[in-house]
Amino acid sequence: MEDVLMPDTMVLSPTAVRWTREDCSTFDRTGILPYRYELVEGVINKLGQNYTHANMVRLLIAWLFSTFGEEFIFTQTSIDVRPEDNSTNKPEPDGIVLALPASELTANPRPYEIRLLIEASDTTVAYDLTTKAALYARAEIVEYWVVALTERKLCVHRQPRNGVYQDVTTYSESDQVAPLAAPDRAVLVARLLPPLQAEK
Repeated sequence: MEDVLMPDTMVLSPTAVRWTREDCSTFDRTGILPYRYELVEGVINKLGQNYTHANMVRLLIAWLFSTFGEEFIFTQTSIDVRPEDNSTNKPEPDGIVLALPASELTANPRPYEIRLLIEASDTTVAYDLTTKAALYARAEIVEYWVVALTERKLCVHRQPRNGVYQDVTTYSESDQVAPLAAPDRAVLVARLLPPLQAEK
């Protein structure tokens, strides 16, 4: 394992249009956005899933169900972040571990109702390690994992303080890691990664 330092800001063009949740609700009602998307830092990102990403999410959810129980798990569901960021952010992490049963929620999970967020990254690793990490750190999400397919690694973010994760550690696929919310349930990183496809 190794400690890593990642940048925690996203630079937008000064002429960029920053959309809001309200804008996106209007787009939804009028059919302007006929596909799944998430809103991060005022930018609308189309959410597509290829086979590899879907397979990664399947492995993550299977492990999360077995570790925490399905009543505490959401997948690819919108969450709230800190109030100051909510108007221009509506992220949809691949895996969400809740602090209470999903049946008790009446709206998007809020930061204090979240024990762990996980992103399965095949083409968005740099984005997930910077822009999304900064967003989640500002919201004081206690733990955030990025499973990086190409690098065959897991990047674990902990101890959010002043908008930055103070503890960021990368684990190889041969390492075992336990989430803070289940310290006795370590998982082999390789278990969260689909096998490499042989070249044809």
